[in-house]
Amino acid sequence: MTSKFKVQNAPTPRLLHPATSPPPTPPMPPSARQLALTAILQIRGGAYADVALHRVLAQHPLPEPERALATELVYGTVRRQRTLDALITQLGTRPAEKQPPVLRAILQLGLYQLRYLAIPAAAAVTTSVDLAKEQGLGPLTKVVNGLLRQYQRLAEAKPDPLILPPEVTAALGIRHSYPDWLIALWIEQLGCDEAEQLGQWFNQVPSIDLRVNCQQKTVAEVQAAFEAGGMATQRLPGLPWALRLSQHSGALTALPGYGEGWWSVQDASAQLVGQLLNPQPGETVVDVCAAPGGKATHLAEMMGDSGTVWACDRTPSRLKKVAKNCDRLRLTSVRTHLGDSTHLPQFHGQGDRVLVDAPCSGLGTLHRHADARWRQTPETIQSLIPLQQALLEEAARCVKAGGVLVYATCTLHPAENEEIVRSFLHRHSTWQVHPPEGELPPGLTAAPEGWLKVWPHRHHRDGFFMVRLSPELRLRSG
Repeated sequence: MTSKFKVQNAPTPRLLHPATSPPPTPPMPPSARQLALTAILQIRGGAYADVALHRVLAQHPLPEPERALATELVYGTVRRQRTLDALITQLGTRPAEKQPPVLRAILQLGLYQLRYLAIPAAAAVTTSVDLAKEQGLGPLTKVVNGLLRQYQRLAEAKPDPLILPPEVTAALGIRHSYPDWLIALWIEQLGCDEAEQLGQWFNQVPSIDLRVNCQQKTVAEVQAAFEAGGMATQRLPGLPWALRLSQHSGALTALPGYGEGWWSVQDASAQLVGQLLNPQPGETVVDVCAAPGGKATHLAEMMGDSGTVWACDRTPSRLKKVAKNCDRLRLTSVRTHLGDSTHLPQFHGQGDRVLVDAPCSGLGTLHRHADARWRQTPETIQSLIPLQQALLEEAARCVKAGGVLVYATCTLHPAENEEIVRSFLHRHSTWQVHPPEGELPPGLTAAPEGWLKVWPHRHHRDGFFMVRLSPELRLRSG
């Protein structure tokens, strides 16, 4: 029997010549929010915030506006994570710490945009939901949408949806996103009102201060070059080399005069350390913890590049950075020494001026290091104290008769500052503190004991401690 259906031969498919084949569609480059999520997850895994962000941006370059957004999202979310986690716990059905890590990070990113950035709520919610979908969160995508929309409804109904506990330390810690031990330390030193002011200050975007290399250009010439490029700067009273950039985005290396060595980036407080040491042309200066060379090169510039600045460090790669900075700044008086700075017998009795810029907890620069508030603990601070004491002891041996020693840190913790100095003076009765001489920045005065402590919320610069010491009863002039 013959089938009533006529079977037709299938046509032979026509192959396109490779030359006429449509090109494959290139994958979409990752967005600022996708890169921010990647960096945040790396940070949660132990990476340093600046390292993680640099790595993802180097792998996936973004246009400048998107790069700026990714940077703000990473640093802001890490900085504000305690506040954001409190909101997740308050609004969700599970505490933040029990949420899946990816979901928790996406919720933090969304809440940061809603609470702290001028981004339309719809965009913040939609892009967060998209992140959840891209991460394969499945049903949890609805959690992202629901929690963020719940926050937005509350934010429209009341000034602040965040519910705080009655206890002052915890309330300040949650509101401004710091660990309780740090808030308690500030309250002990400053009282509640100023502790809150300090917490608010450290959550601001840091300023950019420049130190003009007067071996190459005057401050007025550098200021004019920036203004010609449409960038405003301001002088900082009490610091003759300093300029503060009012606003800036993009690579600092692209700014006028960087390649020519006209200036270095250095916060006003760090510049004050060199001013306190006050080295003179022709002297021998020993910087026992010099890398990457910001203060060593400042000292050389102050000396007119005449004399010798010994830049000591135990890490070859960090000393290479000192040499690189000296090359860019056209300085020839800085010499490097590789070795353990708690053992410097070759410099004993050799230094007209000796600087100990001690390794410390960095609690005066929390605005520059978004994750530092979470990395430091009372235990890590205690572990630094023996090294700080040993460095100061060895530095004192390097001071010649009539010489000067400055001990400085970028922390505000008394255990790393005042207590280190008091302990040293107790062991060395012939040493004395010598208060600063000459003009200081407005509002900054020495403590009754003679040292300087720079409080960021009062003085609008990094938090620092510095003290000038001498083994003689009378400090020689200069």
